[in-house]
Amino acid sequence: MENSLRIPATGEFDLVSLGALVHRLDPGIIPFRKANQCQIHVSGGEFNVAANLADCFRMRTGIVSAMVDYPIGELIAERVRAMGVRPFYKYFAHDGVTGPNMATVYSDRGHGVRAPVVFYNRCNEAAARLKPGDFDWKKIFQGGVRWFHSGGIFAALSPTTPEVILEGMQAAKAAGAVVSFDLNFREKLWKVSGGLSTAQEVIQRIMTHVDVLVGNEEDLQKGLGIPGPEVAAKSKLDPSAFFAMIDQVVKQHPNVKIVATTLREVHSTSRHSWGAVAWVGGKTHLAQTCELDVHDRVGGGDGFASGFFYGLMNGLSAEESLHLGWAHGALLTTFPGDTTMATLEQVKAFAQGGSARIQR
Repeated sequence: MENSLRIPATGEFDLVSLGALVHRLDPGIIPFRKANQCQIHVSGGEFNVAANLADCFRMRTGIVSAMVDYPIGELIAERVRAMGVRPFYKYFAHDGVTGPNMATVYSDRGHGVRAPVVFYNRCNEAAARLKPGDFDWKKIFQGGVRWFHSGGIFAALSPTTPEVILEGMQAAKAAGAVVSFDLNFREKLWKVSGGLSTAQEVIQRIMTHVDVLVGNEEDLQKGLGIPGPEVAAKSKLDPSAFFAMIDQVVKQHPNVKIVATTLREVHSTSRHSWGAVAWVGGKTHLAQTCELDVHDRVGGGDGFASGFFYGLMNGLSAEESLHLGWAHGALLTTFPGDTTMATLEQVKAFAQGGSARIQR
């Protein structure tokens, strides 16, 4: 194969993700300081990939995570089931007052010239308590697993969560799976967990097991400590700066076979230009650019990753896989919430140049 990945042809699971489950409170375009109602979206950077692959791409996926036995946990577990993802939970009892808790993310959508605002309450988060030995990886993978995925958000939660990632990756490798990691660098989370130096030390250890890396130019600089390119990009849609950094990524981590990311130029909160790029086995690939009328931007990157992974797992070319990821990520920004409402047919049609004309 052109991508040099050795993806098992079959397995009980096409993909298993490891990460924290959260619920996001969304007051729409109203800032929280003036909000009087919210929608609740179930999310998690790692979960979103598994959910999108199950619901839109009809693949068999699982999520390994923490779960708390209180009503918020029940709400989240219901949405996991509804998306068709099989859960593997470490359960925690709630004391009725202080937790532990399922994390809350607060995110208004902004509008026009007003940017979205995201903040968290991850105090006493159950997922941060996860530690090596909490999961029986041999049992989880006993029927076969083709792909294992985790990310930088989960890695940032506590000193023990990176160790769980390493344990899961090693078990996945032993089971023959491809391993992917989304850098998803969140400065607020890493600041609480020890800052930039801690982040880079943790991620460097994880990277020794990674085949497929997802991350933009900023992720590569902050998460991996890769110096920025000498020549600045002409725009956020210019892939030259991203591609200029790949040599350093591969030099540091020769095990990495694929690096991919989305490209986004934000004209206003509601209007973005959208593209995607991938470096696959020494070759570069660039998707076309489209103009997005954004309803909810959260989850677009996870939407890209899931479509891209789907293409690779189904033996499509790097170019075809990139366009599926690009198309699915674009469509995801037109829905409320963090996970997909698209169908596979819609994704394929858009990837092949479909339009927004009414379907009768």
